[in-house]
Amino acid sequence: MARDLASAQHFYAGVLGWEFRASSLGGSFAVALREGMPVAGIGALAERLDLPVAWTPYFAVVDADVTAARIRERGATMAVGPLAFGTGRAGLAADPAGAVFGFWQGTVVPDWSEGSGRASAWLELHTRDAFEASIFYGEVFDWAGGGTGCCVASYEHDHVVLRHGHDTVARISGGAGEAAPDPSIRPRWHVHFPVPDLEEAIKATYAQGGEAISPVGTSTTSRWVDLADPEGAQFTVAAPRDTL
Repeated sequence: MARDLASAQHFYAGVLGWEFRASSLGGSFAVALREGMPVAGIGALAERLDLPVAWTPYFAVVDADVTAARIRERGATMAVGPLAFGTGRAGLAADPAGAVFGFWQGTVVPDWSEGSGRASAWLELHTRDAFEASIFYGEVFDWAGGGTGCCVASYEHDHVVLRHGHDTVARISGGAGEAAPDPSIRPRWHVHFPVPDLEEAIKATYAQGGEAISPVGTSTTSRWVDLADPEGAQFTVAAPRDTL
């Protein structure tokens, strides 16, 4: 959600190479495309809502009311909704550690391909206790429930990894934010987008009025950096290690 929808589209087009199309939710919401595939949505944040400009994951659900009840029953907070919105119903919540997330009951954008291919995105939850968080989200969203379309969660190298079929779509990492005064390291969901060239993405970010907010990280397969857009929304871009 952004204060200035047009400016946000201009920034992400320049940094991530996205194009945009109108959506069935109206003129205040646009679907971002990369290589013709839908990868994200950017909406205009109403001035009356005292919410930060941020990337927020929305999880598809069968019944928004049931999901909201499960959230409350587990000691978490419903901030907004569920409310009718366009072709469905949406809600915004915070988990017991304070990480904000949304959920959506309704039509899902066709051809969405999270977790796979160059056009994809994936999510990471930085929280205090990965095991407790995985239990909360598993019970709220029926992860590992065994039904059609369910995800599979596994504990790997001190992280909880969530997979849908063969695609990794999210990771829950523990140890973040113990009494930390810095809002950037409090429990939160964080979105990652792939780019072909890390240095070009950083250069484009500064050219478009954003900034890099972390050093470049390196693993055996990739390099990444945390960025912030001009309104302060944070995200990560990652490139294959072979771009060096």
